[in-house]
Amino acid sequence: MSSSQLIASAPTIRPRNKIVLGLLACFLGWLGAHWWYLGRRYAWVVTLASVVCLLVALRFPVWYDNPAFFLVFIPMIDGFIEGVVFSLMPDEKFDRLYHPEQGRVTHTGWGPVLVAIIGGLVGSTAGIFAIAMVVVYTWTALGWLDGYVL
Repeated sequence: MSSSQLIASAPTIRPRNKIVLGLLACFLGWLGAHWWYLGRRYAWVVTLASVVCLLVALRFPVWYDNPAFFLVFIPMIDGFIEGVVFSLMPDEKFDRLYHPEQGRVTHTGWGPVLVAIIGGLVGSTAGIFAIAMVVVYTWTALGWLDGYVL
C-alpha cells in the first residue's frame, strides 16, 4: 500500500463545533452527551450513572423527592459549567485541543457567547432549584417542616 492510500484510508475526524458542544453540555450534560461528542474515554460512566439514578428514583411513588434523583443534579450542574467554559474558550485554544490537525483557527463569532449566556441563565436557575429541592428534602426528613404546608 502506498502512503497516499494509507492517508486516504485513515479515518477522518469530523471537526467539532463550539456551539453544538456548548448546547449539548448545557442541555444534555446530565447524560454526558458532550463527552460522547468529544469522544472522551469514560463518557459511558456518566451516562450509566445518570440512567441508573433515574431508574432507581422512578421506583418510588414520588420520584422527584428521592436521593437518587438528587444525584443527577451533580452531572447536570457540571454540564452547565462545562457548556459555558467550552463556549467561552478562545478559538485558538479550542482548535489546539480539539482540531490539532486542522492547522487554522476557526472564527465562531457571537454564537458561543449567546450559548454561554443562555446556559448560564438556565444553569443557575436549575442549580438554585436543585439546592432548594435538597434543602426541602433534608428539612422534611429532619422534621423541621412539620406543620408547614409546602
